[in-house]
Amino acid sequence: MSNEKIATVRLGEGGPEVGVQGLGCMGMSFAYGPTTDEDEARATLERALELGVTLYDTADVYGAGANEEFIAPFVRAHREDVVLATKFAIVPDAEDPMKRAIRNDRPYIRQAVEASLRRLGVDEIDLYYMHRRDVNVPIEETVGAMAELVGEGKVKHLGLSEVTGSELRAAQAVHPIAAVQSEWSLFSRDIEAGVVPAARELGVALVPYSPLGRGFLTGAFTKAEQELTEDDWRRTQPRFTGDNAEANAALLAPVRAVAEARGVSLAQIALAWAQQRASVHGLTVVPIPGTRKRSRLEENVAATRIELTADELASLEPIASKVSGDRYPDMSFTSAGRE
Repeated sequence: MSNEKIATVRLGEGGPEVGVQGLGCMGMSFAYGPTTDEDEARATLERALELGVTLYDTADVYGAGANEEFIAPFVRAHREDVVLATKFAIVPDAEDPMKRAIRNDRPYIRQAVEASLRRLGVDEIDLYYMHRRDVNVPIEETVGAMAELVGEGKVKHLGLSEVTGSELRAAQAVHPIAAVQSEWSLFSRDIEAGVVPAARELGVALVPYSPLGRGFLTGAFTKAEQELTEDDWRRTQPRFTGDNAEANAALLAPVRAVAEARGVSLAQIALAWAQQRASVHGLTVVPIPGTRKRSRLEENVAATRIELTADELASLEPIASKVSGDRYPDMSFTSAGRE
């Protein structure tokens, strides 16, 4: 693959300029089974930057801060070139990691940002997301507390994750929001009803997470409970287990047909579809697929140069409406049901 860099776009009005595809770093040290080759994962971070990937996404909850610590040396080594995104709000239970709480209150936000800055070893976070919404705290109060961090030089730009269109509008009235991060893929399109129109109207970028359906859209696995290691978080996801997994695997047929006709991978078609949401919906879209391998990274980046035809898009259109199972075992941790 050549070292030609990908195109760039701006996140929000006055936000940071980034490559049109970012890198989700969670899986490098958390959630998707053991990282057997840390050197390769670190080399993947470096290779991404060579190819123009500049938005690197982590969160304090990924491995209880371990993921921030994992990418910290890379971030510090390339501080002027990297746009660093991290998040606060999800608080795991110390005794049971499967239990989580959400906090959006001012004292917790201040505690969280200081801890992230310390783990990352930086003075300022480029893009700071509210990871999940605590409906018991007015979003205006949360964004107001985040805005204070901007004024103090701890954070440059603000983002929100898994919010509704009305919540985004309320937040934007308090302080400019650069990006909304939500799940958006061939399997997950519910945000198109509310948050996508609001983001377009307000000039806010969309950052789709899990654009490859946590690997399911690539055909890498079919039944999580049979094919993935016991510590792989995907074994808990309804869409990837039991009868749901079998039914959803059959939905990949049109993705596979388009991929075979073009001589590319399923992952590249799924990512090309996600990238093309920008022109379809008229807003900035920067997907953040994750990988630990340079070969997969290069494959993902190449998808930014694939433009699907109207006929190809039409063949992929029905998939999301046929998906079996929820995105998470507990959908209360998402924006679903609040629109």
